[in-house]
Amino acid sequence: MSLNATVRQPALPIEPARAPQRRLQPVTRPAARRKPKLAYALIALGGALAIGAAQIALSLAITQDSFALAALSSQQNELNLRTHALQEELTGLSSPQVLASGAAGLGMVVAGSPSYLRLSDGAVFGTGTGADWNSTVDPQGSGAVGNVLVTSPPVDAPVTEDSTTDQTTQELPPSITDGLPSPTTH
Repeated sequence: MSLNATVRQPALPIEPARAPQRRLQPVTRPAARRKPKLAYALIALGGALAIGAAQIALSLAITQDSFALAALSSQQNELNLRTHALQEELTGLSSPQVLASGAAGLGMVVAGSPSYLRLSDGAVFGTGTGADWNSTVDPQGSGAVGNVLVTSPPVDAPVTEDSTTDQTTQELPPSITDGLPSPTTH
């Protein structure tokens, strides 16, 4: 059998693909711009105002808190000073010298030698005599040591009618009218 003969057709030349040409046209008028929407502008402006108002409010709150903190710190310092003064007063009032003076003022005396009581049978060991009315300790006597914490506070200066203190009770330095005082020499 024969082979079917195939007829070959001559190959057509292949044309290269052409790139699309750009079309240049002269601009006759500018392209129309879109108008910004008013709602977007108002939202942006409102957001900026809200942020500014929040910053001002926070700044005022912080400033107010700092004033309150300063007032509380001042009050704490005053209370610390008052506590310190009361503690010193308590220390002075609880000193042995003040307690002995108070006991002597109430008529209490220092007892002699101690006596002991046995609880099982009620027996008394020691001298068994009471203290006499003469105390062996004199808290105000010549052996007393001065105590700064015991001294009474100074009396306030009298106030006159025009609410000024009377300055006559204070010791003032002598007035200098003829220059500075100098020692006399021979």
